[in-house]
Amino acid sequence: MFKRTRYQFGCLYLKKRAKGSDVWVLRYRQTQAGEKKTHCSVQVGSIEKYPAESQAWKAAESLRLSINSGQLAHPAATFGALADRYVREALPERFSTRVSYLSFLNRHLKPRWDELPIESIAKNPFMVEQWLGELTLARKTRSHLKALMHRLFEYAMKWRLLDVQRNPMDLVEVKGGSKRRKKPRVLTVEEFYALLNLFPDPYRTMVIVAQCLGLRVSEIMALQWQDIDFEQLTIAVRRGVVHGRVDELKSEYSEDLLPLYPDFAGILLDWKARCPVSSDGWIFPNPDTLKPYHASPIQQDYIRKAGRKLGLGNIGWHTFRHTYRTWLDATGAPMGVQQKLMRHAQIATTMNVYGDDLLRSKREANSKVVELLRPVLSVPKDNRLLVSSR
Repeated sequence: MFKRTRYQFGCLYLKKRAKGSDVWVLRYRQTQAGEKKTHCSVQVGSIEKYPAESQAWKAAESLRLSINSGQLAHPAATFGALADRYVREALPERFSTRVSYLSFLNRHLKPRWDELPIESIAKNPFMVEQWLGELTLARKTRSHLKALMHRLFEYAMKWRLLDVQRNPMDLVEVKGGSKRRKKPRVLTVEEFYALLNLFPDPYRTMVIVAQCLGLRVSEIMALQWQDIDFEQLTIAVRRGVVHGRVDELKSEYSEDLLPLYPDFAGILLDWKARCPVSSDGWIFPNPDTLKPYHASPIQQDYIRKAGRKLGLGNIGWHTFRHTYRTWLDATGAPMGVQQKLMRHAQIATTMNVYGDDLLRSKREANSKVVELLRPVLSVPKDNRLLVSSR
């Protein structure tokens, strides 16, 4: 029979150092081949970071989960320890995703669930549902919190911190989680022209790129001149820039080759002649740093301000992507082509999230169908006068 390895709690002690701060060290036993046990140790952190022993023990908990990997965890393993191990071993590499996940963990999930055993949370998913319902956050944000908790419990089962079972977060509902709090703003052609007149370069050219290609702002900031083939009239979307840092694209479907309209290519060539030269060949380098711009200040200082001045509301970079999708609809582009141009992984995203048509294009499409029934739509003279008066 196989002998079950004991759960290793380890012991914690403060190690003196000749130079630098003293450090907390977790010491534990490890069984090797032939059931030979050896003593091992791992640093938890400095005494400056964890002044109290209780703080060091708490920080060491996630390390104990890794040390006991493959063994059934102690039933008191907490959500905080699970989250810390996830951050250390499984956090996605994409910078923007890491930033979002860490924000959700540190601002919302850990303050509420840090001390609770994961087993007790798994037994009471309704407790999570109530908590999400009480948060004064957007429905979409609450859905993201639930999704991250779902991911954490998947890893809890993978790491044998829980028995493999149905993920308890599957039972949690976020009412209206897939619905938008308000309908996204879509611009008319006239409104776009009016906005464009309020932007100086390079922001004016950035906005033209956003509207002509429907790119995400992170993709616009990451464009390099090597991405454009002016002979073949194509532009390659290969990377993103988030908070000034080069990042991976949102998904593999985001990386694609897009067409360039000749007149639009001419605008880019005109900007190339005036663009600051950077060693990496950025299309929109900040002249002070020759690095990509940060998108948020441009949105706050120019796009939002211009939108309010024209009475368009609180518009932003994503307004142009929504508008691009709606204009594709208005020009009769097939849904499959729209999905490719928007670079969505699922056509449902193209249809549901970005599927707000202009009323005028809806009316024109509807009229073409109704006109087929004109012979049976004869209006009595009295009612015809009533309709025309409206």
